[in-house]
Amino acid sequence: MKKILFLLSLFFTLHAKELIVGMELTYPPFEMSDTKGNPSGISVEFLQAFAKEKNYDLKIQNIAWDGLIPALRTQKIDLIMSSMSISEQRKKVIDFTLPYAKANLAILSAKKSNINSIEDLNQKGKILALKRGSSAHLYAQKNLKNAKILVFDKENAAILEVIQAKADAFIYDQMSIYKAWKKHPEQTKAIFTPFEKTPEQWAIALNKNNTKLKEELNEFILKSKKNGLFDKLSQKYLKDMQEVFKEQKLEFFF
Repeated sequence: MKKILFLLSLFFTLHAKELIVGMELTYPPFEMSDTKGNPSGISVEFLQAFAKEKNYDLKIQNIAWDGLIPALRTQKIDLIMSSMSISEQRKKVIDFTLPYAKANLAILSAKKSNINSIEDLNQKGKILALKRGSSAHLYAQKNLKNAKILVFDKENAAILEVIQAKADAFIYDQMSIYKAWKKHPEQTKAIFTPFEKTPEQWAIALNKNNTKLKEELNEFILKSKKNGLFDKLSQKYLKDMQEVFKEQKLEFFF
């Protein structure tokens, strides 16, 4: 019996369909690398569980943020799971699953700047340091037209501009802003008050008309919310952050 089960397992392993996922492994604890350089984090473990249940051979490619959508559209990868939010602009060229998490944008401002709200940034002479192609970049282009926008490929470079007071503020999700502020409390301050009408909805991106994969992912997202997988991953990776969000009466990611 054991031999039969082993042979069946080997058969399904050998016949598993390859699933190539693109993510930028620079956003802990969602997408990152472990000490051995292997992909790790919430998104990785979620996809590993999905691949195991649906019999996929999971392959993860570390791709720079602005290369993710081009890689998807040219079918070099099958999907993107990289804390990417749904936007009307992105929906013009790619499709999304149901949202699996939500996040508000927040502000990291230089202590030397007189910034207390998003309205303070939409002024002539104010300088914003933003990550290229991020939700904050898209938001600023649409809503903060009076400010000067500096664009960087990496969020750390944008944060450094604020630390050095070369820029008035950096806008990104609440968790990243919190981490940056805790590392540099003498040079920065954090403004967590939501300023968007609705939170950013994170979803898995895939090409249009990839109906079967989208249905499988939607089913697994709903299942993971009910069976506690997201709660388990939150406890493993975000326990301290959950407490902070609770103290400040902020909506949590899941």
